[in-house]
Amino acid sequence: VYRVAFPRTDLHVTVGNITMRPGLALGSWAAFSGSDENASVMGDLVLQQNELNPVIVKLRSSGFEITAVHNHLMNESPHLIYTHYHGHGNAVELAKSLRAALAESKTPMGKPAAASPPTGELPGFVKKIEDTLGAKGSWAGGVLAFGIPRADTITDGGMTLTAPQGVAESINFQEAGPGKVATTGDFVMIAEEVNPVISALEDHHIEVTALHSHMLTEQPRLLFMHFWAVGSPESVAQGIKAALEKIHTK
Repeated sequence: VYRVAFPRTDLHVTVGNITMRPGLALGSWAAFSGSDENASVMGDLVLQQNELNPVIVKLRSSGFEITAVHNHLMNESPHLIYTHYHGHGNAVELAKSLRAALAESKTPMGKPAAASPPTGELPGFVKKIEDTLGAKGSWAGGVLAFGIPRADTITDGGMTLTAPQGVAESINFQEAGPGKVATTGDFVMIAEEVNPVISALEDHHIEVTALHSHMLTEQPRLLFMHFWAVGSPESVAQGIKAALEKIHTK
């Protein structure tokens, strides 16, 4: 899988008094797989309301399927719409069509700067969260990110999906003031896991902000639950850990 990111660095998005870093929840992306002539691309676009339908029209005119349109957050300003899509065909033509659709939005399309390794000490909350979750995250752009794969096999149209194609538990953290972090992301679940996860989150004062599908023909059927919380690194991470314990992950 070859994954390309299009972070909405042009947007200034706030939830309450917290300014979200692009890596927390503003990352459009595309994941390509297959061969040059028989490729598949799927992903998610972060759009403002006035961008939504012009982008959809462009995608549909190129034969892309729109698989979901919905919110991921609550009370963010400006309000954002997340658009999931799936395309099949020649890899170069798919990339050209996707770029033409993104041109209907203000998504920055310049070549991103090369990622530089973190320098100096990481914030103290990074180790606290990693120790609580028992997993190693990646640190970039002020965001600690985890991608925790499911233990079962997920297929779509006969293709086995991998974590970079959006079927991993995605959990992100950023600093939210002295001694606090904000967290958001999405849990990827089968139906039987949904309400145990909701209860675990609510028990730890983590808000559920959305529950919906991202794809159309995946097997087994998946539900995606988005969430939001602000609190101490220890308390927030304990809530995320309690939710993860209800999900069949590796």
